[in-house]
Amino acid sequence: MSAAGFDVVIVGGGAAGITVAAQLRRHRTTLSIALVEPSETHAYQPGWTMVGAGVFSMKQTQRRQETLIPPGVTWFRIGADAFEPERNAVILADGRRLTYASLVLCPGLQLDWNRIEGLQDALGANGVCSNYASAHAEYTWRCIQELDGGTALFTQPAMPIKCAGAPQKIMYLASDALRRTGRLDRVDVEFCLSGSVLFGVPFFVPALQRSIDEYGIRVNYGHTLTAVDGPARKAVFSAIGPGGQTREIVRDFDMLHVTPPQGPPDFIRNSPFADAAGWVSVDPETLQHTRFPNVFGLGDAAGTTNAKTAAAVRLQAPVVVRNLLAAVDGRSLTAAYDGYGSCPLTTAYGRVVLAEFGYGGRIMPSFPIDPRVPRFSAWLLKQNILPALYWNWMLKGSELDIRHRERTFEKAA
Repeated sequence: MSAAGFDVVIVGGGAAGITVAAQLRRHRTTLSIALVEPSETHAYQPGWTMVGAGVFSMKQTQRRQETLIPPGVTWFRIGADAFEPERNAVILADGRRLTYASLVLCPGLQLDWNRIEGLQDALGANGVCSNYASAHAEYTWRCIQELDGGTALFTQPAMPIKCAGAPQKIMYLASDALRRTGRLDRVDVEFCLSGSVLFGVPFFVPALQRSIDEYGIRVNYGHTLTAVDGPARKAVFSAIGPGGQTREIVRDFDMLHVTPPQGPPDFIRNSPFADAAGWVSVDPETLQHTRFPNVFGLGDAAGTTNAKTAAAVRLQAPVVVRNLLAAVDGRSLTAAYDGYGSCPLTTAYGRVVLAEFGYGGRIMPSFPIDPRVPRFSAWLLKQNILPALYWNWMLKGSELDIRHRERTFEKAA
């Protein structure tokens, strides 16, 4: 089919794609830019924990995509299917070809619901819920409201996943809701996670462990959800024992919050741009592709070790924009991403542990206070300030950068 040529093609219209497009338009209005994104609804996904906890409605987290596309950017309302980097071409799902001088890959990640047998059919009924599904996040709150005894299971698959703290954020909020209404002592709350640690950055584990102990939550390490029978209210786990042996465990539940397995989109995994794990292979600092210098990657699809969060995108986007323009101009790439990510861990209604960290788990707090202490101010940041900044600042291409520096806290919180 006919081809269209652009200076920049951006694959993915989520937080990363819209932000990069807006910043490119601010820096260089003469560029012709195409945005490839099939979804017509854009979501502020960090708000979905609050939807599941009854704080936000799903509608509050969503806007029509066309209202966010920067002026002058051509939107292709279809997905990408394949790439021909030797011809600088993107093949769309309908066969059309877009050629580019520069390519930005930020299509997000893939939620693999079908890797858990029976899950797709079970979601949204019989106490099976997930904040990772826009259609079912509000059902999480209904499940919490209706739970009056029994067992509540919260699952977390193997890393990496979008917002690594989200599976336990909703668990703490559910526990707090149960406690406030006098039901917690009638419910066994359990956290079933594939990994062997509560959180990937050890600095924050003691603070989270205190919440675990406070609510009386049982933590089951090495437990991977493999199947769900909604009508029977049974969950099947592959569990790793102390000696490393694997066995199948069937658990009854009254509420089951599922975090699905996640991975790179298939069209990225199968492309010339993928690394060994299927993610976009980029230099972790410049975010330039390791083999194709006119290609950049960021966001959840990037093969970097930072937390996959919108906060990471906020600092990745200006790095990509500056380095892409430098490459176009024949200049050296000087902008560098330090791995910053933020995970506001909701330990209770009105209390958040503001976890901010970079590559290697380096602690990078924005404020001169101990970030391990759950604070009401951090709750206000998550509930009120961050959503407003996302819609009115980040997606419009503003680049105000809060500089981070390491701080040492002599006394544990």
